[in-house]
Amino acid sequence: MMTYYILLGAVALVSWLVSSKLKSKFKHYSRVHLRNGMSGAEIAEKMLADHGIRDVKVVSTSGMLTDHYNPVNKTVNLSESVYSQRNAASAAVAAHECGHAVQHAQAYEWLTMRSKLVPVVSVTSGMSTWIVFGGLMLGAAAGVGFGWYVAIAGLIMMGLATLFSFITLPVEYDASNRALAWLKQRNMVTPEEYKGSEDALKWAARTYLVAAIGSLATLVYWGIQVLGGRD
Repeated sequence: MMTYYILLGAVALVSWLVSSKLKSKFKHYSRVHLRNGMSGAEIAEKMLADHGIRDVKVVSTSGMLTDHYNPVNKTVNLSESVYSQRNAASAAVAAHECGHAVQHAQAYEWLTMRSKLVPVVSVTSGMSTWIVFGGLMLGAAAGVGFGWYVAIAGLIMMGLATLFSFITLPVEYDASNRALAWLKQRNMVTPEEYKGSEDALKWAARTYLVAAIGSLATLVYWGIQVLGGRD
């Protein structure tokens, strides 16, 4: 178990460092005001319109870095600061979330795959570790029947969560690429503003990368605990 706690600590530390860097980047680029004077909401609405998307609403949501696209009710949800502010950071986030709306409209295959996994992962991800641990307590590592099957069920749940994390990567990177391409092609930002938007999205993507690596490391660790003791 000590190895697991060290692993968790290492992943948590890296995640905290990346998250802190992300927040500092957004704070910095929030001071780079857009020459065109458009707010995040206006940026989002224009990007949707330019892609011919008329059935998606842009709404404000509370919190910081709570921005997301909801494919169920077709809303681009922008945090209060992004929704109303007129800077490189808000432009990047607004365009990124609209990138997901474009993916949805165009049936982007990775987004479709992720959406199909959401109902399952939302239920199983929180309990998978406990199920694996319970299986080990019941004798899974020694190859004892019922405990073995319980632990394997937990590993499968954990594997689905890991798969979800890795499927999320191309979805997020693609949304950022769509956002940046649109910002440049439509001359929505100056070269300086573009660099800020690009850097902010780069650090945002790294949070998903760290999460995926952490999920894989956890799966490998528990897989070794369950399968390593079996002849």
